[in-house]
Amino acid sequence: MTSHNSGDPGTLTVADVERVAVLARLALTAPQIETLRSDLASILQHVAALDELDTSAISPATTVVPLDSVMADDVVMAGLSSTDVLRNAPAVIDGQFQVPPVFEDQ
Repeated sequence: MTSHNSGDPGTLTVADVERVAVLARLALTAPQIETLRSDLASILQHVAALDELDTSAISPATTVVPLDSVMADDVVMAGLSSTDVLRNAPAVIDGQFQVPPVFEDQ
């Protein structure tokens, strides 16, 4: 997760979980952070195991849904004004949503 993390799921740190919690706007207690650190490390280990599978004989998926859509046709309708959309935003800057930086170098 962080730049010091070697990619080994076992090296997932409390700081990594805290960073994800900040990005997700989650307020976590110390026990929750440790539980999530363990859970996320387990998930990453499973993903790492999937990365090791030989998929060379499997053709890539070109679509995950049938080509005939059962969805209704898109219809152009009047939308909300920028003012209405931004009215409930937690933070606005220059007429746009202000969000916390995702990358550490920002």
